Amino acid sequence: MAQSHFKIGTSKINEMKISGTSTFHDWTMKTAVFSGKATFNTGAENQITKLSAIAFNLPVLTLKSGQKKLDKNAYKALRTDQFKEILYKQVSAEVMSVNNSKFHIKTAGKLTIAGVTKDAVIDLYCFINKDGSISCDGNYPINMSDYNVTAPIFMGGVMKTGDAIKLEFSFLFEKS
Repeated sequence: MAQSHFKIGTSKINEMKISGTSTFHDWTMKTAVFSGKATFNTGAENQITKLSAIAFNLPVLTLKSGQKKLDKNAYKALRTDQFKEILYKQVSAEVMSVNNSKFHIKTAGKLTIAGVTKDAVIDLYCFINKDGSISCDGNYPINMSDYNVTAPIFMGGVMKTGDAIKLEFSFLFEKS
């Protein structure tokens, strides 16, 4: 069993996005600008046997929706003047199952948004690529109010965003 250290590379598949609803339409903010690292243990036949560590940091101001007012209100709600990043750091992980060479890994860790840190259980779905890199994707539902984030309101209160949002991600980890 080999233990290897990885970092999120510069692949075009790397993406993080936050999506939610509003009284008018659904919205999405996304970025390819973030960093992260992981330590995987691998066995024979391209098996992930353990995830020893994973962490990522997302600079909030890199999230873009394509609508400047939405971005501005989201940054204000996330208090980016004080808190520049969304952070996740794994505390434990368990390889749950394998289906067609895709590994389901349940991670438990600490997610920090707008300066508030909460326990988070995030499911990863990973596979080992032919070049030895590891691709992972997943999502995590969040209530903004759990992190003391007030859902943004636009146009004098006519448009309101919902409290529930979803953090979605695709990472390509390359050996570091």
